[in-house]
Parts: sequence; structure tokens; C-alpha cells
Amino acid sequence: MRDQRAPFDALVFIGRFQPLHNGHVAVMREALAAAPRLVVLVGSANVARSPRNPFTYDERKAMIEACAADGLSGDAAGRLIVRPLADVAYNDQAWLAEAQRQVTRALREAGVEAPRIGLIGHAKDGTGYYLKLFPEWGSLDVVSRPMLNATDLRLDYLRPAARMPSEHLCPPATIDFLARFMQGEAFRWLVEEAQFYADYKARWGATPYPVFINCVDAVVVQSGHILLVERAHRPGKGLLALPGGHVDPGERFRDAAIRELKEETRISDGRGEIPPGMLGSFVVDDKTRLFDDPHRSERGRVVTQAFLFELPARKQLFTVRGDDDASSARWHELGSLRADAFFEDHAAIIREMTGATLE
Repeated sequence: MRDQRAPFDALVFIGRFQPLHNGHVAVMREALAAAPRLVVLVGSANVARSPRNPFTYDERKAMIEACAADGLSGDAAGRLIVRPLADVAYNDQAWLAEAQRQVTRALREAGVEAPRIGLIGHAKDGTGYYLKLFPEWGSLDVVSRPMLNATDLRLDYLRPAARMPSEHLCPPATIDFLARFMQGEAFRWLVEEAQFYADYKARWGATPYPVFINCVDAVVVQSGHILLVERAHRPGKGLLALPGGHVDPGERFRDAAIRELKEETRISDGRGEIPPGMLGSFVVDDKTRLFDDPHRSERGRVVTQAFLFELPARKQLFTVRGDDDASSARWHELGSLRADAFFEDHAAIIREMTGATLE
């Protein structure tokens, strides 16, 4: 790694900024004092709204740019570059490649040739993890960063009686955005989601050890299409998802995936609903995979076993209709999927199981 004391042509700051707070601003101010350019990579740029990620990339980019325009430093607006950084769950190398690609492209467009790049962050908090992932870049550790926690800000904000942050916590541009955002339908949806998660966790509060929840998901493909449902209930009400759910006591995971597929989609051919035995014959057993990112669900420690069902190619796709926990079920072209339309990590599961690229 290049000597972190060496001068940099550009510094890179990676974060989710959910929302942008004064700790982030302090890092950006120090970066602009140490280098002519600052590239801010806004993480989780491709996920659906949730209490953990309530704001879109465009909303967070606007917060950052408004902060720069309000006087982050004298000429910050001309030296600050904001770019999206998509989540690539279950593929760290693809995420690293995307970060490298975004920085290279941003600096090339800014006319910076053969740049000396450094990654800025604080080694004693979560951003310290990133400092070890880019050996081709130098690093700059920020020791004076205010120790603010965006999680606490979100918990206060996403309540029926929202607590707005004060200016000693967030810059005025963030506070103005949050005040406007409270008036919209997205805020009400998020508050209801946050309350669901709080109630869900409270019901498990008396257990002597953390609850470990086992689920299954069915990745069903046919003739270039994938079978998806729209969630009828919280969490993730209204979002696209794979057919799936909890494993019943005494039930095998494979049987649970088949049961959930039948219950939520009523998948049928010309002779009626397809029986479990026939559905099981479509499972590609060597493609079965466990998805166990510790942060994949806001319900707690939830893992899912995904099963790939490859249905026979035919011009007329099997008939489906939403039932049980699904308000609707329908086929989608694999090439038309958007990652930010999906519940939890289902977009990543689809990518890993099918190889499809999601926008």
C-alpha cells in the first residue's frame, strides 16, 4: 500500500449516508483539505427502500451536493464528485471491481490522469473495514470525526411521532430534506415497516439466546422468465420477491420450498395445479444454495435455502396466480429486472442462482 502520508490527487469516501450527518461532513471537509478531489461513493445505491436504507441514491446524492453548495469548503462544489455504488451481496470481488470502476471513470471524466488515490475513513469504526480492501490505494485515517450513528438517527426519525435531528447532528440540507420527506407516502410506508420490525423483535425478546430463523425460496425459471410474487403483507409489503417462506417444524427444506411455491403461486399446467412430486422433479439439486449474509434481513438472523426450479421450455408459460402471502404472482423477463424493486436480498439471490444481470 502506498505511504498514507504521501499527497493524494484524489480521496475516496465510501458510505451509505442514511442519512447524511455531521460526522460524514467532517470526513468530507478533511478530505477536501487534504486533496484536490473527493469522490464520494454512495453505497447500497441499488436497493429498495427499507428502514435500514430509507433513501434512494438520488436523494442521498442531493443531500451531499446541497451540503457542498452550502459551504462544505470554499470551492467544494467544483471538487466533489458523487457516484453510486451498488450492493453486490455474496460477491465481494464484484463489489470491489465496481468501486474501482466508478472511481476510475469519475476521475477520468474530471481529467485526472494517473491519479494518486487514497481512501479516507476512520479505522476505529465501520469504515475501517474498507481501508484494508484496496491495496492499490493509499489511506488516510480521520481521527477527529464526530462519532455519530446514522442508525440512531433513523430510529428516531422513522417513528409515528418522528424526532427530527438538530443542526448539531445533521447539516441544514439534510434536515430540510427530512422535513419534506415526512409529508410523503414513502415516509408513512417506512414508519409502518419500522414498527413491524420493532414488534417482531419484541415478541422474541424473552428468549435466552438470539433467534435463528430458517426460510426457503424458490427460484423458478422457464423460457427466459422468472416467477415472482408481490408481497401482500409486511415486511416488504408491495415489493417483488421470490416465492418462499418459513420452514415448518418437522419439514425438510426441499419440501418447504415446494409447498411455498404451490401456496403462493398455484402454479398450473393444462391439467391443473402441478403436484408436489412433479415440481420436485424440476429442482436442479446441484444448484441449491444457502444465503446467510448476517444482515440480509431486518427481522434478525434469517437464513434462506434457495432452490432452482428449471421448468421445461415452452411457448405458453405455466399459469400462475397470487395466493396466501402473495398479492399477485406473474412471470417476468429475466432481462428486465431492477434490483431496487426487490425485498431484502432477493435480487442478489436471483443473480447468483441464474447469472442474470439486474439493473
